[in-house]
Amino acid sequence: MSKHSYPKLSPLGDSALTIEFGTSINPRVNGEVHALAHALAAQPIAGVLDIVPAFASLTVFYDPARVQAAHCASLPIDALELEVRKRCSLVTHSAQSSGREMDLPVCYGGEFGPDLEELARFHGLTKRRLIELHSEPAYSVYMLGFAPGFPYLGGLHRQLHTPRRSSPRAQVPAGSVGIGGAQTGVYPLATPGGWNIIGRTPLALFRPDDDVPSLLRPGDRLRFRPVGAEEFNALMTGRLS
Repeated sequence: MSKHSYPKLSPLGDSALTIEFGTSINPRVNGEVHALAHALAAQPIAGVLDIVPAFASLTVFYDPARVQAAHCASLPIDALELEVRKRCSLVTHSAQSSGREMDLPVCYGGEFGPDLEELARFHGLTKRRLIELHSEPAYSVYMLGFAPGFPYLGGLHRQLHTPRRSSPRAQVPAGSVGIGGAQTGVYPLATPGGWNIIGRTPLALFRPDDDVPSLLRPGDRLRFRPVGAEEFNALMTGRLS
């Protein structure tokens, strides 16, 4: 695991425990987060209700009474910390999570990517080169947040790092692919937002009626696949039919 006194375990109220692996957003630290999440899923702890990974930490939500009963502990937090540390000791910084490999079709520019041309000028690139730089990497889903199913993705090419818009939009369409700072992401719902919008996917990232409502999960690997408007419309039509 990370050096310099990490991981750090801290109670979060009386029914959650946060495990920190560092203070920066980087692939190694985030890899440790997902490696521990995978270890906790593979070796469940009695009484744990949910596991929520973030950029550099993971929070375990639990039922104190169930943890206390299962581990015969006077204090449930002590029992939980002991079990979590056991799993931390089995994980190394090189451990990989069991994330899936996924492709996401994206129609770049035009009505789907109103900021693409401006971003190309800002970075001194052609629109075609900007699309190439954005669609080449295999991105890691660092975490979900902001809105249900919104993926914060790591791996954006340095040449595309762009400040957020000075004036956020009142509404960004669902499926919009944007760049904000050193990250790229996809809006799963129509919401206000200040990221630079360069394209849109016809796939629904948030499906509230499904057993697993989010299309993407923390730890997944994602590639953007450029498509034309015709394929975009065909995929959208198929999704809605």
